[in-house]
Amino acid sequence: MRRQNRRAQMLRLAAKLLFAAALLLPHAGPAFAQRVQPGDSDKTLQAMRDELTRARERLVAPNSERPFYIQYRLLDLDGRTISAEFGALVNTITSRNRFMSVEVRVGDYKLDSSNFITDEAFRGFIGSTGQVGIDRDYESLRQDLWLATDQAYKEALVSLANKRGFLRSLAQPPNIDDFSREKPVVLVAPRLEPDWTARNWEEEAKAISAALRAYPQIYSTRVTYHLTYATSYLMNSEGTEIRVSRSLAAIEASLETQAGDGMPLHNFYAAYARRPAELPSADAARKEIERAAKELIALGEAPPAQDYVGPVLFEAPAAGSLLAQMLGPSLSGARPPLSMLPMFDQIMERMGGRSEWTGGRIGTRVLPASVTLVDDPTAKEFQGQSLLGSYEVDEEGVRGERAVLVDNGILRRLLMSRRPGPDFDHSNGHGRASFLGDARPAMSNLIFSSSEAQGPAELRKKFLDKCREEGRAACLLVRRMDNPALSVHRQEDLSDMIGSLAAGAASGDRLPLLVYRVYVADGREELVRGARLTGLNLRALRNLAGVGKDTAVFSFQQNQAAGFSGTALAAFGSAQNGLPSAVAAPSLLLDEVEVRGARGEPRRLPLLPPPPIS
Repeated sequence: MRRQNRRAQMLRLAAKLLFAAALLLPHAGPAFAQRVQPGDSDKTLQAMRDELTRARERLVAPNSERPFYIQYRLLDLDGRTISAEFGALVNTITSRNRFMSVEVRVGDYKLDSSNFITDEAFRGFIGSTGQVGIDRDYESLRQDLWLATDQAYKEALVSLANKRGFLRSLAQPPNIDDFSREKPVVLVAPRLEPDWTARNWEEEAKAISAALRAYPQIYSTRVTYHLTYATSYLMNSEGTEIRVSRSLAAIEASLETQAGDGMPLHNFYAAYARRPAELPSADAARKEIERAAKELIALGEAPPAQDYVGPVLFEAPAAGSLLAQMLGPSLSGARPPLSMLPMFDQIMERMGGRSEWTGGRIGTRVLPASVTLVDDPTAKEFQGQSLLGSYEVDEEGVRGERAVLVDNGILRRLLMSRRPGPDFDHSNGHGRASFLGDARPAMSNLIFSSSEAQGPAELRKKFLDKCREEGRAACLLVRRMDNPALSVHRQEDLSDMIGSLAAGAASGDRLPLLVYRVYVADGREELVRGARLTGLNLRALRNLAGVGKDTAVFSFQQNQAAGFSGTALAAFGSAQNGLPSAVAAPSLLLDEVEVRGARGEPRRLPLLPPPPIS
């Protein structure tokens, strides 16, 4: 019975890791360093400072260790969400919330109470987290911080005792430090107050969604505007004090239907901006929505994809999405958390969460000799295109650094948070998190370039020449990759898709959306549906057959939910649950890609045709 109960606990934890979801705050946008201005009535930092000083000087349990590190984080959120379908408002929500997180570490920088998973739950990722008053009241906030600090300290003592006991049971315990020492940062920027008056957001959502009334073949759709203003506070016992304000705006739309044979089909549209006023106009968004609708109808009329192994050309937007999925897990240089559960490591590996670039790969070739890979949170734009993943300080209070990860094909650096790894022991300002979650190394603005790039016409000719050499009548081109978090809005369908993809993530399964059969004889393109790529891991990028000059910026949201973050599935996020990020990448030609044709049982079509809609 005890064995069954233990297994049930492990399975519940696995389910939590795979499918947990929460309202997650994106971390993006510019911040400007300056001290608190005269007349600033925000007492948040003062309350945090006073309670932190008291805890640092006096917090200790009898016969126990004092904390060596205390950190307070607070998140002040103002948000609006407007959803519409076929011209009718579904909901419009305006919210104001404040959340806090208290982290207390006992031990020392070498071995502390963090980064440890027991057979019951996570221990030591963050301390107490909860909601606090929205009026920035000094006394109320100190009361909340006092209780949360007490709880986090007691949990840290238990966690460290359990961790030390577990380490004693290991024949070869890890010798990598748990936490790095970093230079304190003081950055207090003016608060950014929300402004909802720039445009009539409800009318825009209705007008854009109403455009789909002209397409009766579309069964369901949802157009959602996300507008978020956030002020983040961070203070720790090392001397870091931060207040930065940011904003994020997004339009996300899903479109769904079925093919004549019952195959479910979908498409999506997404636009992101650092400020609401920078979103596309209603007219521009409506044109993009109509384009997506026409693509979806064309998919319904397209033939099912067939099994295929051969050259595949990924056009620039699709290449950016592909790189986000393939490179994301291996860019992190931090060691994974210490776990009492073998199942945890197995789950992460099955979901593509194992890094292929840590532990001895620094200084070796990992990409073609012509390729350079840079991640730069300090960059605001690339070749005139806005970069969504910009920030000045990360979620651990470390200034973001431009990191040259791959130089002429050779691996030089990895993305680091304050959790050291086997190759690097200090942060380079890439500890990112959503909604006060545990900061993990994550890309910001990833830029892929090659010194041997070819023009679009030249690359396409090379692609078709390879097809001829292999005696093929046609090869495949991918114009766009899928994102189930945006293209499917029914939770049941999303869970099915993510579960199916998670099962093949470690073997390199990827979801293309718009795939074309390109005929060698005349260059004609034919849309096909239901394709899935497999076997696309980092080895496929070591010997690229061609790289284009047509670099495009792919903006997306990294999903930071438990079970997604750190895996290939992290590329599937939305404005509600992701980190604003960007990949600048050109078209990529791969020599040999395995493509599986349409699989699965089709669904029954509706018995009646759709009702008329004017």
